[in-house]
Amino acid sequence: MAIYYQDDAVQVTSESIRVGGHTIALADVTYVWHARGRTTLAVRGRVIGRGVLVLLLSLPPLVALVCVVSLAWSAQDRGNWTLALIILAACAVGALALVPFLELPLGWLDRSYERGNRVNELWVQHHGREVMLLSTPDALRFGQIYRAVQRAVEQQGERG
Repeated sequence: MAIYYQDDAVQVTSESIRVGGHTIALADVTYVWHARGRTTLAVRGRVIGRGVLVLLLSLPPLVALVCVVSLAWSAQDRGNWTLALIILAACAVGALALVPFLELPLGWLDRSYERGNRVNELWVQHHGREVMLLSTPDALRFGQIYRAVQRAVEQQGERG
């Protein structure tokens, strides 16, 4: 028996698919497909959180650009470029020192995209009936499970 996927709630083997305590024999599965499910509050919250994070990451560079233009404009009016260049150099060094701290929010943003922005459903045709095996908003996990079920069904078809 080969195991194609396994976690706490799902197990896909060369003989069966077990989801949430229900087991379906692969020999009885004739077709596998996926569909988009209804959007949940958690998915909407993830999309809104992603937008807020992008906004928060975008604001400091925009504010810095306005400050640089304003500083250059005032230095041109007063003819005092030395002070403006010192301030710009200090700000550039400060910005470079803060770059490593961007790893955390950019990691959050990356994981948010991995998890997806919709609910995915995994369906099979079992004994002539359409059965939904799984519904999850986690796109990465869903993709792994869906591919495992497809491989298992294909391998079953080659054997049978």
